Amino acid sequence: MSILLFSLLAALLFVLHAGVIVLILGPLIILQPTRKRPEWYAKFTSLLEPKDAGLPQETFTLTMPDGVRLHCWFVKRSTMAAGTILYLHGVGDCKIGGVPMARFLYSLGYNIFLYDSRQHGESGGTYCTYGYYEKNDVQVVIDHLLGRKDAEIGPIGVFGTSMGAAIAIQAAVLDPRIRAVVAEASFTSLRDVIVEYQRRIIKLPWHFLRNAAMARSQKVARFKGREVSPIDDVSRLRTPILFLHGTDDTFIRQDHSQRLYAEANEPKQLVIIDGADHNDIWTVGGKKYQDAISTFFSTHLTDTSPRS
Repeated sequence: MSILLFSLLAALLFVLHAGVIVLILGPLIILQPTRKRPEWYAKFTSLLEPKDAGLPQETFTLTMPDGVRLHCWFVKRSTMAAGTILYLHGVGDCKIGGVPMARFLYSLGYNIFLYDSRQHGESGGTYCTYGYYEKNDVQVVIDHLLGRKDAEIGPIGVFGTSMGAAIAIQAAVLDPRIRAVVAEASFTSLRDVIVEYQRRIIKLPWHFLRNAAMARSQKVARFKGREVSPIDDVSRLRTPILFLHGTDDTFIRQDHSQRLYAEANEPKQLVIIDGADHNDIWTVGGKKYQDAISTFFSTHLTDTSPRS
């Protein structure tokens, strides 16, 4: 009897544990990643805003159609710009992470627009949906830019990293005003990356538990995870795209970018950085990384005619 009772208690505890994961912990991790704020970045860098990097800076918020307010920085050149590049950060990160990239792109002659994605940084929003709603936010940002009378916007490109790269691909399919996309360490689909994340972080033992957590997340945030699929979108994309990935990426494996590249249409390019992990590709890639971005944007941010 004692062995049977012990077994029943163990089974009950497992069910309770699984229930907490499926109904509470799993959706929270998926929908509400930890926000990185200036206090976190201050431990590692003094570049907390564009002005800290010697760049001109305009700070404001944009309100999305559903009422979510996005916190934005616009780095505007005083002379005619070669174009304007949107910086889209990764999951759990914020626009502060894009300040070094903004400084680099500004030196090449571009305006740069950075903002905290919904449910990230200083922006509003309750849930992160990895592109389902965020791709529409990109269109609102472009509407704002093209409506400005105080800046020469020129052709528009997007640099996205991790989740931001996936959002960039999804947005470019919808919006022909995006003339070029750099996708650094993108994932192929939300399902693929969530399965990998949950296997590594939450360590759910069976697929049906992971699927249940995902189903619960979709119901809570009112979105369709199957539609967050850059691997499907990229096959319909006619925008020039550059994929970047590190061979040692421990968050999103390099085969995600390799599969995306295989499905993408020309013009396309894939640059693999040997030895780079998810968050050090800039440092490890050095000149090869910077030259790839510089050449790509200078080549493709020239034609402003509508895309067919």
